[in-house]
Amino acid sequence: MGNRLTQIATRTGDSGTTGLGDNQRVSKNSLRVHAMGEVDELNSHIGVLLCEEMPAEVRALLVEIQHQLFNLGGELSIPGFELLKGEAVLALDEALAKHNEQLPKLQEFILPAGSRAAALAHVCRTVARRAERAVVALGNEEAIKDAPRQYLNRLSDLMFVLARVLNRMDGGDDVYWKSERLKGAAAD
Repeated sequence: MGNRLTQIATRTGDSGTTGLGDNQRVSKNSLRVHAMGEVDELNSHIGVLLCEEMPAEVRALLVEIQHQLFNLGGELSIPGFELLKGEAVLALDEALAKHNEQLPKLQEFILPAGSRAAALAHVCRTVARRAERAVVALGNEEAIKDAPRQYLNRLSDLMFVLARVLNRMDGGDDVYWKSERLKGAAAD
């Protein structure tokens, strides 16, 4: 990895470029930097979610996810380098299956609402999708490994499931969409 920062205000980015982990300079508007920024934003949103009350098991899972997102960001910052392993994707698959198994089947769409923790999990879900799109865009232009894209795809699904788990934490429930189509069908 590149040099670790010992000072934050280096002024080297004043020209609109930034340094990658392999010391090459690229535009701050490059697809790679956009992808890195989206992953960083996602990690920050998960940090905000962690300020909320939640089961210890969910907290531990989210902390591990933060570490894996840091690995993902590091991998994106060094073209051709691998930090995020396939095992991280499998761990999300396992967590997704475990937490989803406890939930009732969805009969209708749900709103990104409910408890504050659940609403924040939904924000994380949408930011994960945006990060995934940025990684896909980067992968259309440059060679990147599969794990970053797969990890973000699974993570957005997991955040949806965790939002549902968090809504049930204190006896709550999902907030269901009041579909005009279903309302009309019920009236018939």
